Amino acid sequence: MHRRRFLGTLGALSLAKAAAPEKRTRFYAFEHFTLRNGSGASRLHDFVSQALLPAMNRVHSGPKIILEQLVGPHTPEVLAIYGFSSMEEMWDVHTKMSQDEAVGKGVQVLESGAEPAFESLDSSVVEAAGYSPEIKPEASGIPRIFELRIYHSPTSRQLGLLHERFRGPEIKIFHRAGIHPILYGSTVIGPNIPNLTYVIPFTDLAAREKAWNAFAADPEWPKVRKDSIDKGGEIVTSNQILLYKATKYSPIR
Repeated sequence: MHRRRFLGTLGALSLAKAAAPEKRTRFYAFEHFTLRNGSGASRLHDFVSQALLPAMNRVHSGPKIILEQLVGPHTPEVLAIYGFSSMEEMWDVHTKMSQDEAVGKGVQVLESGAEPAFESLDSSVVEAAGYSPEIKPEASGIPRIFELRIYHSPTSRQLGLLHERFRGPEIKIFHRAGIHPILYGSTVIGPNIPNLTYVIPFTDLAAREKAWNAFAADPEWPKVRKDSIDKGGEIVTSNQILLYKATKYSPIR
């Protein structure tokens, strides 16, 4: 190959590489551990912080959030959220974790107590919406409050209209009010399908209350909601609101 043409090819490859789209987090695994009050809760926290997370960090760089429930139907509860670029990556990490020696020893300790470490584990998979931001670590590192909201729609068509409302005018109202969700998505494996699931961090409960009051008082919100109902009817038939606080060992808190 001619030298000039070769150098030109290298330059084109470099530009193509630089312009390659950023790897996005497309799927999130939600794991809800329902606990009992007692020693089991501390064993679960020890297992997650000392065995599970270190092992996952060795094989996976995606977002990880570990939360303790403050308000919800099953307190105490621990919620673990893990982000993946694909279902294949999710399964690959699961396979590697199941073969990890440290995780295996951690499970033995977890299950060695006189009482179970947790009563049940409910898992679901949420696919991120196209307008969902990438989750980034908080610079301050101070544990925040996280609000999980799940809005059930009666049909997939109405869920589409709900996403349309969120990615359009509702996000603008959110941001004016101080509400900045880090994840918007819909459950693809799990209960309450079809739904819109989103997660919002707040510095504390007072900041949360102030933001939602500002949202309710925004003069544009009633019109946005009315337009949405006129177009698709009652596109939300039920909602679930859960409040959590990040654990001290959560990678994202």
